[in-house]
Amino acid sequence: MHKSALPQEGTETFQDQIRIVLVETSHSGNIGAVARAMKNMGLGNLWLVNPSSFPDEASYARAAGASDVLDSAHVVSSLDEALADCVLVMGTSARGRKVPWPVCAPPEAAAAAAEHAGSGPVAMVFGRENHGLSNDELQRCHYHIHIPSNPDYSSLNLAMAVQVMCYELRMYYLRSLEGGEGSPYLKSMTRPGDEGWDVPPAKVHDVEGFFGHLEQVLIDVDFHRRENPRQLMTRLRRLFQRARLDQMEINILRGILTAVQKAAGTRNNSKSTEADTAATEQDNGHV
Repeated sequence: MHKSALPQEGTETFQDQIRIVLVETSHSGNIGAVARAMKNMGLGNLWLVNPSSFPDEASYARAAGASDVLDSAHVVSSLDEALADCVLVMGTSARGRKVPWPVCAPPEAAAAAAEHAGSGPVAMVFGRENHGLSNDELQRCHYHIHIPSNPDYSSLNLAMAVQVMCYELRMYYLRSLEGGEGSPYLKSMTRPGDEGWDVPPAKVHDVEGFFGHLEQVLIDVDFHRRENPRQLMTRLRRLFQRARLDQMEINILRGILTAVQKAAGTRNNSKSTEADTAATEQDNGHV
């Protein structure tokens, strides 16, 4: 599953204008992991400033299907080369500075990148694994990006930091698509009736039939007594109503109840309800 979630766009796209710049990466496997993070989120413009080792087997092994991002990576000897034609530069930093610098959280950084991408390349710069970007390198940035991680353990793996920013860029891109093209990827699907759910919601009549059947089975197995009901059925109603059952789930539950009655020898009990009888037609169609 290495295809983009949306169709490929033309060459001058928002994604193409975003440049991920890694400075003096010491572990080539991290370069591969970054490539994978980028491709997951639809990005492919990778620049490497004086990497310790690239290309090599470790970087391609960690890329896990994103070898095309590595194949097209630009390897340069200085940060100046990577930034020369950019219109906006943002660098990641976890540390406070003696001289305050404009700082963005990841969502705001993604919005700023999108705003400027129409004018030219935008660079997001990530530093060395052991000590990040130097003060001089950070001063070349228009903004610093601060990822609000746990202050007691704030250091992020390089690929994790890149993944955070690529995700924010992806979300901004999807929200910006016209005509609702990105909406299927942003909408939640949590219950029957939501777009993409495979079975229609259960109708009230069918749910009520299930509750009647359930109550009868509980009586049949001596778990429930109508003369002393307490709040059993009320609480069970609340449980199943909260689940927002679909029609197939109702059929499965009715089939289970019928099987319980058969096993208990109560299927033809004179106390059986109309709901129990209605379940007969569903015995062979509940899965």
